[in-house]
Amino acid sequence: MRNASVVTEFILLGIPHTEDLEAMLFVLFLSFYIFTLMGNLLILLAIVSSTRLHTPMYFFLCKLAVCDMFFPSVSSPKMLFYLSGNSRVISCAGCMSQLFFYHFLGCTECFLYTVMAYDGFVAIRYPLRYTIIMSHRVCAILAIGTSFFGCIQATFLTTLTFQLPYCGPNEVDYYFCDIPVMLKLACADTSALEMVGFISVGLMPLSCFLLILTSYSLIVCSILQIQSTEGRRRAFSTCSAHLTAILLSFMPVVLIYLQPTPNPWLNATVQVLNNLVTPMLNPLIYSLRNKEVKYSLRKVLQQVAFLPEK
Repeated sequence: MRNASVVTEFILLGIPHTEDLEAMLFVLFLSFYIFTLMGNLLILLAIVSSTRLHTPMYFFLCKLAVCDMFFPSVSSPKMLFYLSGNSRVISCAGCMSQLFFYHFLGCTECFLYTVMAYDGFVAIRYPLRYTIIMSHRVCAILAIGTSFFGCIQATFLTTLTFQLPYCGPNEVDYYFCDIPVMLKLACADTSALEMVGFISVGLMPLSCFLLILTSYSLIVCSILQIQSTEGRRRAFSTCSAHLTAILLSFMPVVLIYLQPTPNPWLNATVQVLNNLVTPMLNPLIYSLRNKEVKYSLRKVLQQVAFLPEK
């Protein structure tokens, strides 16, 4: 029989099957975290400091960089804290905060990728009317909308998870508080809630992905109509960068939340890649194939490091 006392704190057990690897994982994850923060901060500074990049596409890229700095910060500090030999205990409020902000930022990025795909479609399909369609007001509404709907989704999922009674085991077999592992600790039947959560978590990314797919199908049709070879090359280069980032963001969601029989070790590995590696790669994806961003980044680095002009 389970203990009837209400659980007020949880113990994070960490990534499954990584016992005695704490020191190595600490160095590895700390490196990823620092590179993620630095890379996205540089992208942010490059866009803000260059008036040539003050366009809707780079405005949304700025917001993506901000999300990519906060997204790994939801779980990484606590993970690094206990990997360095400190306490693995997390309060119930801390656990709720992790789950809320993880899904808030994740959903916001999901909606943001959809908006960026629409922005790319307008830029290529209606170049002469682009600045009118994607006005400052429209961009602000779309940017606020991504956070607003992300907040609604995260609030729903967090409420759904923590309205359950937690009165038994408090050991979270994971490295942060997420829906699947928390439902296992609940002192109630979670089958109906698991189905609702499954539909909610699956339906939102699927809807966004279908909208993105529609946008890029129309973009490809428009690119093929461009007469200039250079114009087609630049358009395909921009689109390929966006699609790479989108696939890196959406694939982990499918692997973690939509698999019929969850695998804790696989989930943790994919989750780490999603939390640390993808946000670290996004600045590289969006800058390496973009001459304007590279030029602005070079100027920022020259100002910071006092490098000589080339």
